Amino acid sequence: MYNFDVERPSTIADAVKALKAEEAQPISGGQTLIPTLKARLAMPSVLVSLHGIDEMKGVCKDDAGRICIGGGTTHATVARETATDYPGLSSLAARIGDPAVRNRGTIGGSVANNDPSACYPAAVLGSGATVVTDRREIAADDFFQGMFATALEEGEIVTEVKFPVPEAAHYEKHIQPASRFPLVAVFVAKFADGVRVAVTGASNNGVFRWTDAEKALSETFSADAVAGLKADPEDMISDLHGSAAYRAHLIGVMTKRAVAALS
Repeated sequence: MYNFDVERPSTIADAVKALKAEEAQPISGGQTLIPTLKARLAMPSVLVSLHGIDEMKGVCKDDAGRICIGGGTTHATVARETATDYPGLSSLAARIGDPAVRNRGTIGGSVANNDPSACYPAAVLGSGATVVTDRREIAADDFFQGMFATALEEGEIVTEVKFPVPEAAHYEKHIQPASRFPLVAVFVAKFADGVRVAVTGASNNGVFRWTDAEKALSETFSADAVAGLKADPEDMISDLHGSAAYRAHLIGVMTKRAVAALS
């Protein structure tokens, strides 16, 4: 790598102040940023570590019954502490990467990075969650804006994610063995007023909602309701692991499996 300074703030306010430095970049679990630094694809002059900010860690419930997860909370902690109240989210977190990744990576880092094959964006979008930053609250439908693109502004930090709890939810993941990322994964969440279906790993535009499936499942919550639906392969990722047509096909397969698991 190369020389850079490291700031270790203990509060959100101090982190925001430190990020005002020229070419400063936040680091949480570092599961994406450290390999990026090693490859010299990013060269910040200052890394602002969010690891020591206790107010950004932990899981609780608010007055509206939402599960509120601090941005600095590790995947392992999310898996453990949401197992009773939101098993669909717990299962997703428990299958991210491997034990080393789960005990270091954080939900805030994953959401802010918005890797097109990351797991958490599917849960956030599928749940209709709210992303809280040091400046504002952003609805999931407005937060994710394309591959590695979000509504975050320069120096803005994801401090918390608030998840409404659905009647039922399931995450179905087709794993790419080498990376442990999903080749295609689908998060299905059934609420009293309808169903949300979020897809990750498939599109060049990143995580997205499959609205055709949402409409069909909101009318009849059954795997048969989506049996005849086909996702459009036009904007799907095509690489050595799978063609665009294959990924489009997997979307339907993963959706049916997710619904069947809840039926």
